[in-house]
Amino acid sequence: MRIDIAALFPDICAAVLNTSITGRAIKEGKARLFCHQLRDYTENRQKQTDGYPYGGGPGKVMFVQPIISCYEHVLEELNPQGSIRSADESLDTVRPHVILLTPSGKPFTQADAVRLSQEENLFIICGHYEGIDERTSVLLEAEEISIGDYVLTGGELAACVVADSILRLLPGVLSAPENYEDESFWNGLLEYPQYARPAEYRGLKVPEVLLSGDHEKIRKWRQEKSLEKTQRVRPDLFENHKKAPF
Repeated sequence: MRIDIAALFPDICAAVLNTSITGRAIKEGKARLFCHQLRDYTENRQKQTDGYPYGGGPGKVMFVQPIISCYEHVLEELNPQGSIRSADESLDTVRPHVILLTPSGKPFTQADAVRLSQEENLFIICGHYEGIDERTSVLLEAEEISIGDYVLTGGELAACVVADSILRLLPGVLSAPENYEDESFWNGLLEYPQYARPAEYRGLKVPEVLLSGDHEKIRKWRQEKSLEKTQRVRPDLFENHKKAPF
């Protein structure tokens, strides 16, 4: 997989994603990461990437031109033999799946991470200021995504969240599929409680069933606790789980 991130502060994304498990995956060649500085793609001498919104209002809006130019640069790298002249041109060519990170996008879920991990190329746009010129999303047919019902100063942190959740699902990044298939949200439920040594700490003991060595009892206990925790902490997920076909 190749991930391109277009941002005003690309060093944030590079620093985070080149660390820990995702960093190892990139170093080992399981994924490629390119973080682009949008100011490098501007066509004005001031390297300005934003301006006042038409119709008035507070703040500034990111220009469409630098983002489209960055995208077209990526297209040229993905299609070195082709002639790419415009982002909206209909050509038989390799095109990345475009993600626009915005508070007004649809909520990002584990199911989205799984789906997007099947893509060969992703182009992630980090919003800033009051937003991005709407023509960006139209021209690039972008999938608009939000990581939660709150607002950040920019989309760089959101890009790290989305990219991390996708990269860890790529083959060989984690040691085995079981490392994520038992996690929260994979099956629509929260994960069961986990314990490690010591067996007793300040009067609190590890449940006996986990020390029993009986794998079937442990499986049933974990399933029961997963249901209990989901019902207590996320009743919305619990109700959806009850409605799901089996």
